[in-house]
Amino acid sequence: MILYPAIDLKDGNAVRLLRGDMDKSTVFNTDPAAQAMEFVKAGCEWLHLVDLNGAFEGEPVNAAPVEAILKECKVPAQLGGGIRDMATIERWLDKGLARVILGTVAVENPALVRQAAAAFPNQVAVGIDARNGRVATKGWAEETDVMVTDLAKSFEDAGVAAIIYTDINRDGAMQGPNIDATADLARAVSIPVIASGGVSSLDDLIALRDCGASLNGAISGRALYDGAIDLAQALKALNA
Repeated sequence: MILYPAIDLKDGNAVRLLRGDMDKSTVFNTDPAAQAMEFVKAGCEWLHLVDLNGAFEGEPVNAAPVEAILKECKVPAQLGGGIRDMATIERWLDKGLARVILGTVAVENPALVRQAAAAFPNQVAVGIDARNGRVATKGWAEETDVMVTDLAKSFEDAGVAAIIYTDINRDGAMQGPNIDATADLARAVSIPVIASGGVSSLDDLIALRDCGASLNGAISGRALYDGAIDLAQALKALNA
């Protein structure tokens, strides 16, 4: 199981939000590229990047720090937030991004997901963010009546590389991930599932790995910044 260190970008800084609230952000590093290099030096295989401003604006906002990370770091990176058309997808992949994450458009324009996944095999993931089992869009600001599993199943034949499932109520709260919901989703679809939201200890990572469903990986942010998870130790434990 891959551990994806998260770098959430707001106003050019690496931050963490509490339950997706843009007004409840904590700045952890004013140099996101330096932060990314710390994760790379600790041995991470991937980086998970989110343009938080972009998720609200509907277009890339934190392009400069993302580009700096791509220039500095030689491990693959995936990015979500504000990617809502083919031109933006193609531009990011041309800049060296390994995978784009489509969230809001997966609900509002599923045809784009299919088009992108066909055009760029293994480079398009779907981000499904949910409160109480229902999908939220536009930086988690708007809730829909779409159920998580229904949305995931609708892309079974689309060729997407992964589904990144975030339980918003757990995100940044350091209360542990929603293991049951994540495992249920992974069992319901053949698409690889990456767990996100609430991963706050090595025990959480081990529990996800051993949840009985085959997960591609887990994303962690605040716990790495706070020191609750030692990245090098966690990577060693997951690969044991």
